Amino acid sequence: MEKQTYDQYREFCELARQKNVIFYYVGYFSQNIITAMSEAVRLRLEQSGTAGPIRRRLFSCFVEMAQNIIHYSADSLTPPEQDQNELRHGSVCIGVDAEGRYFLLCANPISIDLAETLRERLETLRTMTLDEIKASYRESLRSEAPEDSKGAGLGFLTMARDASEPLDFEFQTTEDPGTAMFFLKTTI
Repeated sequence: MEKQTYDQYREFCELARQKNVIFYYVGYFSQNIITAMSEAVRLRLEQSGTAGPIRRRLFSCFVEMAQNIIHYSADSLTPPEQDQNELRHGSVCIGVDAEGRYFLLCANPISIDLAETLRERLETLRTMTLDEIKASYRESLRSEAPEDSKGAGLGFLTMARDASEPLDFEFQTTEDPGTAMFFLKTTI
């Protein structure tokens, strides 16, 4: 490798250390990759002595974020309409903030049409109390999955239920006018 490459890698590692990043992955996501990453995250949290309830909430949010990438990322190696063995691009990060709370971040490109739908869902969740989120979660378990959902429609409700503060999100324009970059943060 060139010296510049080593320097960039050292910079990245130092920044990750300073920001207390304990897990980071960027690349293509599949069910097999999620399974392997889940095992690594589970072991890392166990070895660090993270309390059981916190581990459960972190793990649950991690899986939901990874599933959202598989289902909705616009950067795909498989056709967009394929809903089995999907392979889609994104990133996920787990770290510890200055107050000692865990955070999870994910990012992936999405269809610009989906961005507004997600914004509405997430804005609604941000205004709900924990009791309202739990009630909505229970109701969603009993009802059909939303028409535009590739999962059971519980992902954001699960993350909002497990988070210690409202979900934080942002959409950024990309060079492609048909996509936006979707960023989501959950604090546990």
